[in-house]
Amino acid sequence: TISGKLRNGSFEVNGNVSSQYITGLLLALAALDGDSAVILKTELQSKPYVDMTIKVMKDYGVDIRETDFGYLVKGGQKFKVQDYIVEGDWSQAAFWTVGGALGAGITASGVDFASLQGDKAVVEIMQRMGADIAKNADSVTVNSGATQATIIDASDCPDIIPVLTVLAAVSEGTTKIINAGRLRIKECDRLAAMTSELNKMGAAITEEPEGLTITGKPEGLRGGVEVDAWNDHRIAMSLAIAAQCCAEPITLTGAGSVSKSYPDFWEDYKSVGGKIEVLA
Repeated sequence: TISGKLRNGSFEVNGNVSSQYITGLLLALAALDGDSAVILKTELQSKPYVDMTIKVMKDYGVDIRETDFGYLVKGGQKFKVQDYIVEGDWSQAAFWTVGGALGAGITASGVDFASLQGDKAVVEIMQRMGADIAKNADSVTVNSGATQATIIDASDCPDIIPVLTVLAAVSEGTTKIINAGRLRIKECDRLAAMTSELNKMGAAITEEPEGLTITGKPEGLRGGVEVDAWNDHRIAMSLAIAAQCCAEPITLTGAGSVSKSYPDFWEDYKSVGGKIEVLA
């Protein structure tokens, strides 16, 4: 139940739960009459998402000042009206970069390598794993090739962890995903979901309190099972990418959850050679 109006002041926020609380406050506080402060009670994780918000606000004429304690927001600011081109989403491009490494090669267009998005780390992580990646002016091309295990720190790029788990599951060696505890409080417990569903398909993944240990199977996965998306768009898309590593087809329930962030995912999936059959 919500009543009354938001007033300027000091707001204490945990920085290790979700950056979305902070970005929402920054957007709202700038429009109030007086000055406000966002005080971080813990270290800020997923900071690139907050940096992106501040950058776009500045583009619209609104200034946010980063301080030792968090952020200072001047009140009474006005967003200027303008046309604006929104940059491509590295979080979604990650499905295609991993798909390209596992399949016959894919080019994901409309990406910006100068972006502040934390999820553009998918390129650096995949390069570290030995993937065949070519950076173009506004696209990235990833070709099929063998990959090796690495350590993946999820602190600033939690949204790409599910699909990188797929890549690790068929890479040589043992991959560790660390600092990923916040994935347990997304649309679902993403650490539990990826462990459960990929292991059904033949992967070897062990849950840790704050991450995953993944013993890769370069020979591929079995498939031939029914898996569930846990009503989570990123789980659904990751399992779809994993299907190409399987000897047998998979049946995915909850596939419609992709509509949360990527309604055209299944059309794009088919456009790059993915084969799907919609079951009644």
